[in-house]
Amino acid sequence: MPKQKRSTGKGSKTGFVLGRTGFTKISAVEGIRLKPAMKKRAAEASSKGLSPEEFRKVIVRAHRKA
Repeated sequence: MPKQKRSTGKGSKTGFVLGRTGFTKISAVEGIRLKPAMKKRAAEASSKGLSPEEFRKVIVRAHRKA
């Protein structure tokens, strides 16, 4: 009887989510720094409990040209 493959529990379609702390560390290596307005926006979104989609909309609105 052939051996069965063991599942690692991870699906092939799962993505990797990078948290704020990890993103900050990687960005620092690249020379990218968050401006105070960006930190404030992220803190407000976090305190309001916005979903990732809602937070993206807030960012787009902040950078939209008038």
